Amino acid sequence: MNEPISGRKWRGVNLGSWLLLEKWMVPSIFEGLEATDETTWCAELGSAAAERLQRHWNSFITREDFAWIAERGLNAVRLPVGHWIFGPDYPYHPKYGAQRHPFVTGGIEVLDRAMGWAEEFGLGVLLDLHAAPGCQNGFDNGGIKDVCEWHTQAGYLEHTLAVLERLAGRYRAHPALYGIEVLNEPRWDVPTDYLKSFYLAAYERIRRHCPPERVAVVFHDGFRSYREFLGFMPPPLWQNVVFDYHRYQCFDRRDIDSDIYQHLHKTIGEWRDEADSINAALGLPAICGEWSLGLDLKVVSLWAEGPYNHALEHMDRFQQDVANRAYAAAQLLSFEKLKGWFFWSYKTETTPGWCFRESVERGWLPGRFD
Repeated sequence: MNEPISGRKWRGVNLGSWLLLEKWMVPSIFEGLEATDETTWCAELGSAAAERLQRHWNSFITREDFAWIAERGLNAVRLPVGHWIFGPDYPYHPKYGAQRHPFVTGGIEVLDRAMGWAEEFGLGVLLDLHAAPGCQNGFDNGGIKDVCEWHTQAGYLEHTLAVLERLAGRYRAHPALYGIEVLNEPRWDVPTDYLKSFYLAAYERIRRHCPPERVAVVFHDGFRSYREFLGFMPPPLWQNVVFDYHRYQCFDRRDIDSDIYQHLHKTIGEWRDEADSINAALGLPAICGEWSLGLDLKVVSLWAEGPYNHALEHMDRFQQDVANRAYAAAQLLSFEKLKGWFFWSYKTETTPGWCFRESVERGWLPGRFD
């Protein structure tokens, strides 16, 4: 099962908002609270957080979901976790308020269970460190909205590396472990040299436990061109290193104002050409670790500024179905050029365009992927 990425294409789905909460995906769990992210959610709820979050952990994704994913012919999941996955001790941040350690403990046991389910159903797992101490991007998915301080303190960096090494050590021999992504979406203003230095250190920490023939080390583009990574971590000195980038068409105003034909043209044109260029020039296998059918900005971010126009808003149901199928097929055609892809995300409470399972059930995505 643990073939290197050079030998097997990853076709997978993200398990977002399970072990790391995102308010827009599971608004019910934030109802009545001021919290905007998992950090402020835990800080606001205090002692009441544990029971609520454990209930979410036990119900949002289950063994049945892993079975369903495998039955559709996917072979991998990308599983986001926060830097607090092992519990204390982690660096303090002012957003914690009066609590030194606000995060609910027990997530690592849920992760153990998930790894077991993945093994049972023949799925590989890409463990993804999605939130770093101090937050690496200022997004809610980084743990603390509107804060981007991860790269400003040595203690934040060291804790990040320590968590990656602990993950590598814990799952080093696990048949389901396909790879470890060292940090999700560090923001564009994190200095590239700092980011590269961290990636090199993270590789070294993971390789203390996980050999390259079994486990990939994955790094994100940090919202900058792949050209900034030309010649970075080349084989054979670094082995089984994978480049990750994410592609959406609902955040930039030019994309928001596009009609469906322009969305398709960008997908099958620019994104196809980009994949070809990366394959030709980078010297590393690449994946698209996140993509979706989402074109409506309003449902993605509960704090996004309007206007909220989008390509499907004036279509009837039939036209929307056709458009979603076309957009899905165009993206799959472009991302199949890569060594793998992961849809964001398996499940949401709010919108089918970001929900893999519902998109399959509605016929927008294929019924099988093998």
